[in-house]
Amino acid sequence: MLRLADVLRRHGPAYMERHCASMLPSHVHAVKAILRCRTPEMGGHLAKCPRCETEHLLYHSCRHRACPRCGHDSTTRWLAGQRELLLPVPYFHVVFTLPAELRRIVRSHQRALLPVLFRAAFTSLARLCADPHFLGGRIGALAVLHTWTRTLEWHPHVHMLVPGGALAADGRTWIPAPRRRTRYLVPVKALAKLFRGRFLHLARRALPGVAFPHIPWGKSWIVFAKPVVHGAEKVLEYLGRYVHKTAISDQAVVATDDRTVTFGYRDSRDQRRKTMNLPADEFLRRFLQHVPLKGLHRIRALGLLHPAHRDTLRRLQLLLAPRQRPEPHTAEQPPRPRLPCPACRQASLVLVRRLSPEECVARANAAAAGPAGLPPARAPP
Repeated sequence: MLRLADVLRRHGPAYMERHCASMLPSHVHAVKAILRCRTPEMGGHLAKCPRCETEHLLYHSCRHRACPRCGHDSTTRWLAGQRELLLPVPYFHVVFTLPAELRRIVRSHQRALLPVLFRAAFTSLARLCADPHFLGGRIGALAVLHTWTRTLEWHPHVHMLVPGGALAADGRTWIPAPRRRTRYLVPVKALAKLFRGRFLHLARRALPGVAFPHIPWGKSWIVFAKPVVHGAEKVLEYLGRYVHKTAISDQAVVATDDRTVTFGYRDSRDQRRKTMNLPADEFLRRFLQHVPLKGLHRIRALGLLHPAHRDTLRRLQLLLAPRQRPEPHTAEQPPRPRLPCPACRQASLVLVRRLSPEECVARANAAAAGPAGLPPARAPP
């Protein structure tokens, strides 16, 4: 199967040579990390199956935020930690999008304006929810920044997962979202207007003296909202679609040749699967513009979900916990192997010892030469 690393291996060196003067250090680091991911250069572990006694060489992953091969593993680890922080209430999905006129200036000043986007989105929502006409209390949210469209264009927007309710001023009473508002937590038109004013105010404060492009006053700022299904597992499944997601997956890369790259995407207008063919330079430019700057956090817990309010969150979980009836005893299923043996799939691999990059390279070269007795090199399952 063709991977993003194959595209970078074929076109990356020439791209970096042509654009070395203008490439950000974070972009250079991303290219190098993805190229080394799960290769002998990263080092690895020698593992053995206790059942069939087969030895395997597992290469380490790069764990870079832009690497599509590491995104699934990062999401799994992150979701495991979030399982204990969910509230037993319905959740809402809210998306805040900037208009096209502001996208270029945000791209040029990411370090200053992307945090502003987070702040403007949450403060706008929190202000409306604090109004007694809607909820009348403090809310929490988990916000995730995405900067891409399905065709890899620059399109900054924030996905926000919001518990359906608020904490009253007394700090002990939970105010659930009214049943009549099952589709929207708050009116999206009012939220969009508040978001517009808040973002422009904070952005001008963050970049004094910088001229912002004119935005027609009558143009609507898009804020999308819909409810999320009940249940912790459903909410976690929903979260997994957005958290640690990269701009493009390995599965989306269709083909590449000496000049072009073809990738697949789903058209948001008609929801049909399509392919796009781009010059290699343009494809890499589009991909690399979505590599996060060093130190910029794409995921933020805000309000009641912020780590500073962890004690309050625990109290809310106890307050809202449903009374569960004892379930009938069922036979426990055997645990799934953590690192299943690729040979027998019946047992978990046992790590024997760590191997340095030099040892992995030597073993890979020896295996390629064809001697017997060397374990095959594999990426971690």
